[in-house]
This record gives sequence, structure tokens and C-alpha cells, in this order.
Amino acid sequence: MREPVRDQIELRAVDIDSLIGQDHAVRVIWSYVEGLDLSALEGRIKAREHRPGHPPISPRLLLALWLYASSDGVGSARALERLCGSHDVYRWLCGGVSVNYHTLSDFRVGCADLLDRLLAEHLAALAGAGLVTLDSLAQDGVRIRASAGAASFGRKAKLDRHLSIAEAVVDQLKHEVDARSDASTRRIKAARERAARERGERVRAAQVALDEIQRQRQAREEKRGNGKKPKEPRASSTDAQARVMKMADGGFRPGYNVQVASTAGEQFVVGLEVTNAGSDRGLMRPMLERLRALSGHLPRRYLADGGFGSAEDIEWAHGEGVEVFCPPTQSKHGTDPFLPRRGDGPGVSTWRARMASEAGKAQYKPRSICECIHARWRNWNLRQLTVRGIEKVRAVVLCYALTNNILQGRRLANG
Repeated sequence: MREPVRDQIELRAVDIDSLIGQDHAVRVIWSYVEGLDLSALEGRIKAREHRPGHPPISPRLLLALWLYASSDGVGSARALERLCGSHDVYRWLCGGVSVNYHTLSDFRVGCADLLDRLLAEHLAALAGAGLVTLDSLAQDGVRIRASAGAASFGRKAKLDRHLSIAEAVVDQLKHEVDARSDASTRRIKAARERAARERGERVRAAQVALDEIQRQRQAREEKRGNGKKPKEPRASSTDAQARVMKMADGGFRPGYNVQVASTAGEQFVVGLEVTNAGSDRGLMRPMLERLRALSGHLPRRYLADGGFGSAEDIEWAHGEGVEVFCPPTQSKHGTDPFLPRRGDGPGVSTWRARMASEAGKAQYKPRSICECIHARWRNWNLRQLTVRGIEKVRAVVLCYALTNNILQGRRLANG
């Protein structure tokens, strides 16, 4: 019988380009990246020809790696570094260039402005070719688990205690580093001191977040006017900007609320924003204002689910010439939600009549298509984040949004 022998040495001649099919998704992404103007990123590079400095990795390669990694369900910089040395598709992208996780991580969190611009330019090109229309848009929110545990949330007393411990550890390690002369020991102590100092900084950020949460709760209670004292707030010492919110499965976990605006009836992301608000109510107007800032105009029709039904937002959109299609919520008193109510402005009255009509219901039907984007991101393993803070989370989600549009554009072009 022929038995495997795994300790023999082989000399293999491999053409890495032949290992990747001509219709592979990675070729689509690389073709897209090749045509981009990345002079803004290249201008940030400090190393120059004929001067001291190690040759840097091309920003074009780093961008292509993250775009393809997003479609492959890889969100960790360390995992991406390992794949670049072991997986044929990533080796094909690298073409012999070695990468490390630190460079990959720094690039992704530092290029949110570039990804924003590329998203807008790609959509403008699709609209110019007549492949998509931006007159009718839809908005929906998806909650993504934060890189923080439930046990990291604490009230003021607990955070004060953690801060005291961290400061005591920093003082102790500083004294030990100054007292010892051994170089290796000093390096170890310095690393521990840095970790304790960073821990203290995160706790201080959580204390600042506590004050903000307290102000928001107090404002809500005053608006309700029920006289109840708001509960003592809690904040995370791991990610101060994360909030405990209700997830799609009905459970409550630390996360972020990612707002996605997309073309109605299609699956192209037009704009996105990351918030730590647990509710979608009141988030329609900020997204519309952001879309106007990006494109210079507002859509004629805007579709959203019932969670976005804020009378103030609907009235504002009516004044801006935007027809809102959003089902009204059922009243706890059992009254017909489509009937006019006392205090309704002209925009809200028109909206109720619009949603009660058969034509309005037909216009609203394509809204559910936008949820396919969220399902695709779930399939790409965007379930729990590996970064902390709203700005870094936004950079990560922008990678997924741009990858979605590139691959969706290929599907549309291929029919």
C-alpha cells in the first residue's frame, strides 16, 4: 500500500496566478483597486526614493486585502496576516510582499475618509451608467456585537474602584522600573506599566460616558414627566462608547447600532453611520442630512420601517420635499394609526394618508430588500467587532459596504 510520507522535502515550481480562476472575486476587487487614485494615501508615506527609510507596503495592496478579507469573513488583522502566508488567494494578492498585522490594523482604522469617498464615487459611476437610481432610498439599522463583555459594565462606584487600582499599579511599577537596573526586567515592567496606564485611560473614558448617559436619561425622564428617578447608569471599562442594546435574537448585549441607507429594491449601500443609540427613532433625519452632504441632494422617496417613525423627522422631511414611506406604529389604545391625530402637522397628516393608500403600500414593498445587505454581512461573519470605539467601528463597516457594492455591481453587470 502507498502510505503518506510527510517529512520529505519537495521542490515545487508553482505559478501562483494559475491557481486563481479568471472569474474569482479577488480578481474583481483587484481590478477595481488598480483603477483608483490613491495619491492621498501615497502622499502620507514618509519614506522616499534615494533617501533613508524602508520601502513601505503599497496602500493599493492593503486596501485590496481588507476588501477581499471582508467578503471572506475575516475581520481580524492577525488572522489576515496568517492567511497572507498560507492561503493561495491572499498569496496571489500579496505577490510576494510580506505584511504584518500591525500595519494592516493601522491602515484599516486610518482610512475611513478614503472609504467614504470611494463609496460615493463608486455609486456616482453606477448612477452615471444608469445601473442604479438614487431617487428612492431605504434605511435600516443593524446591531453588531461590540468588542466588550457584559461584565465590563459598571456603575460609578465600581469604575472609581477600578481606577484607584489601576493608578496604584502604575505607581508601583514605576517605582520598580526605577529601582531595578536589569534591561530585560525593565522592559517587562515597562510593558506592564503601559498596560495598567491604558487600563486607567479606558476607565476614565467610561466615567466620562457615565455623565453623558446620565444627562440623556434625565432628559428623557423630564420629557416623559412621570416623576420617576432614572436608574444609575453603567458604562464599559473596555469600550466606553459601546452600549447594551437589544439584538436581533431578542437578547441584550453590548453593541453598536449601524445605520445603513441603500437604494430601494436594490442592494447598494449609499451611506452609513454608526451610533450607540439603542433605538432607531430619531435617526432618519441625521442620515438624510448626511446623504445631502455627500451627494448634494435628497431622495424623492425614503423608505424605513416602523422603528424610525418620528413625527419630528417626518415633518422635517416633508418640508424638504422628501416623501417618507414608514408604517405608523399601533396605538396602545387600539385607535386606527392612519387617522389624523391632534397635534399632527401637514407633513405627518400627509404621511398617514399616504401609508393608508394602496399606492403607498405598494411603494413601501421594496424596503425589505435592503435587509439582504445585513444578511450578506452576517454571512461574511460581521457578527462581533474586533475594534473599539465608534470611529474604528465605522472604518470596519465601510470596508464591508464598499466590498458589497463592488461585488453587487459585478452581479448587476453580469445580469
